[in-house]
Amino acid sequence: MNARTIQSSSGGVGARERPFALRLQFPIDVWLVLAAAGLGACSLISLHGVAPQYATRQAVYLAVGFVVMLAISRLDYWRLRELKWLIYCLLIFSILLVLAVGGSVLGASRAISVGPVSFQASELGKVLLIVFLAALVADAPRRQSAGALTLRVIGFGLLPALLVIKEPDLGSGLVYVAIAFAILYIGGLPVRLLALVAAAGVIALLGALVVAPALGLHVLQTYQEQRLTGFLNPSQNPNSHAYQQVESVIGIGSGQETGRGAGATQTSLGLVGPETPTDFIFTVVGERLGFAGAAIVLSLYALMIWRTLRIVANARNLFAALIAGGAVAMLTFQVFVNVGMTVGIMPITGVPLPLMSYGGSSVLTTFLTLGLLQSIYGRAHAANAPKGRVLRF
Repeated sequence: MNARTIQSSSGGVGARERPFALRLQFPIDVWLVLAAAGLGACSLISLHGVAPQYATRQAVYLAVGFVVMLAISRLDYWRLRELKWLIYCLLIFSILLVLAVGGSVLGASRAISVGPVSFQASELGKVLLIVFLAALVADAPRRQSAGALTLRVIGFGLLPALLVIKEPDLGSGLVYVAIAFAILYIGGLPVRLLALVAAAGVIALLGALVVAPALGLHVLQTYQEQRLTGFLNPSQNPNSHAYQQVESVIGIGSGQETGRGAGATQTSLGLVGPETPTDFIFTVVGERLGFAGAAIVLSLYALMIWRTLRIVANARNLFAALIAGGAVAMLTFQVFVNVGMTVGIMPITGVPLPLMSYGGSSVLTTFLTLGLLQSIYGRAHAANAPKGRVLRF
């Protein structure tokens, strides 16, 4: 699917949807809701085994998140297109505010804390960036060249990504890059330009990890460089930055088919580290629930991603397809990187597992994204309903 296909099938990018904003009650994608509910239940079960106090808070985050998702699904996503510059300013301002007055969270990413509540701008920034870049591409003049549009998307996407990496929050910065790349793809960027963008990204990564340190320049924090390179051979120095990954692999392997239940030691005794409820929640699933539990969790993610891809395919216009495409990139990238780092095939970057990892910012951001997906889904179905029919869920 490309930009021209979506525009022609939807009556153009500027297809009017405002008449559907408040008059109809829209349906929701039940399968998407069930996938989110299932992952939330798995999160509570896993957290209860290693940190019961976190499980209680997570239940509150999940409950609030469901309400947020339903509320956002009632709104007209089309109106966000008119607010794209306000959204981008909010994105940059929130990150700069965290850099100015934020504190550390578990020694990695930074957040603004108000009493017991902390707010991670880098998490909210993911959905803000999706909406802004989608509007930027959808509003691009038809006469604008593909190269010029690519430079605009990369420039506006890299600025918040670099600011977030500065916090430091390398994982969220990489998610921003994945979102920008996906939106370029859905927007119909030629394959040759996509290949050039990917090649430039690989060269930049190699420069930051190999060339710059050799010259005495450190683009990333030292521990970030060691984490990114240490996973290639974790057994060489398992007591340094690779120890968490080594212990995680041991824990998942010890779960075997059905898990160790209350007899789990790697996660229950804190051998994986203090980030077990957040970055290494999949290790808890693997050790306590075994292959069966891990398969259920991954199946729920597969269901969520499949339903999101269907929303991309059935979107009424380019703007909707770009939002859904950015959501697919965000969810898929986070699942792949988080699960990959727990089993030793990806470096540790601090990327949370959506709806599984403990944390209000991550949970609410995911539900905000799901709410936008439900809004797109509902309006696509409302447009195809017979005249005079009221749709209900």
